[in-house]
Amino acid sequence: MADKIRTTHVGSLPRTPELLEAYARTTDGSIEKAEFNDILQSSVDDVVRRQHELGIDIINDGEYGHLSSGAIDFGAWWSYIFPRLAGLELVDEEEPAVRSTPGNIQLTSFPDRRDWTLFRDAYQDPESGVLGGKPGGFAHPAITGELSYVGQDAVAADVNGLTAALDKVSHSTDDAFVAAVSPGSGARLLNKFYDSEDELLDAAARALNEEYRAITDAGFTVQIDAPDLAEAWDQINPEPSIADYQAWIGKRIDAINTALDGIPRDKARLHICWGSWHGPHTTDVPFGAIVDECLRANVGGLTFEGASPRHAHEWRVWSEHQLPGNTLIYPGVVCHSTNVVEHPRLVADRILQFTDIVGPENVIASTDCGLGGRLHPQIAWAKLESLVEGAALASREIYGR
Repeated sequence: MADKIRTTHVGSLPRTPELLEAYARTTDGSIEKAEFNDILQSSVDDVVRRQHELGIDIINDGEYGHLSSGAIDFGAWWSYIFPRLAGLELVDEEEPAVRSTPGNIQLTSFPDRRDWTLFRDAYQDPESGVLGGKPGGFAHPAITGELSYVGQDAVAADVNGLTAALDKVSHSTDDAFVAAVSPGSGARLLNKFYDSEDELLDAAARALNEEYRAITDAGFTVQIDAPDLAEAWDQINPEPSIADYQAWIGKRIDAINTALDGIPRDKARLHICWGSWHGPHTTDVPFGAIVDECLRANVGGLTFEGASPRHAHEWRVWSEHQLPGNTLIYPGVVCHSTNVVEHPRLVADRILQFTDIVGPENVIASTDCGLGGRLHPQIAWAKLESLVEGAALASREIYGR
């Protein structure tokens, strides 16, 4: 029986200057593979050791195997999959401003999102602190052929590197995870090959099943990064009905379940967020509108924003929606979109809001989203320290220790 509130985070952790330089040198071809691998493994060793020593219970490799374009990069969680999929190609064609999908859903480009439209001056002001311009700063490939998985060597490097780092600090693989993109997010590219959205999602799911299996076969939990379930709402113009949107994300939940074929439920967790950029987020879909669809996923737990100023009030969702048996929640109790470091007492109070509803045995304290690529490293690590201290405070009040 648990006697403490355990802690984790969503995945991305700050990259070191040495690792960022190595990433850049892979792009221009000025680094040998062996040298890059040495730098990567040393970096993974360090980030695993730091998490372990800090007292984070369920840790990862910081997503260091997912190349980042710089210290601030909102898209590495997604773009890493591009070279791991066959059927993608850079085309001399801009992504259309509007793409129609079944159910009369109109997906717009990033500058045409409804939040961007409402706060256009802020988004376009480089001094505002709001992300201006398209995230990522890279060209997105298009789907021009049949999707299949060709990332076997890359995912093997991820799991082998994390295994080696865990061994050095005697941390169990059962208490470690590897993040991987969801089928719905992997399929959010210009489609020039598949005749229907259903075919596209199914193909993405079957390709990603190989990555998920490689992760779980190595003993890790796979975290499925699925911001498409919540964040896509803001990219739809005109705003759809809740029912139409639930049907739209329902197809993405079905694709996740296809991708999880053969994987034990308790070896998968689903990450839901409303996007990493530091904007107003006034047009976010309410969590309560999508949580029942999210709970259909064949996973052992959900990670979601619980500290964001736009979503911190939504702990009440769990009073209104039944948590299935053998399902954990991983609420974010420190935020990825503010430089303010949460006080441990506030972290503890946020944890207790959830434990009072679903029981402490069903709560693992986490972050809203990845901290790497979004916050200065000093601030990111200070937030994780506050997370651990706040969980300890909550544990003492719940378990008397």
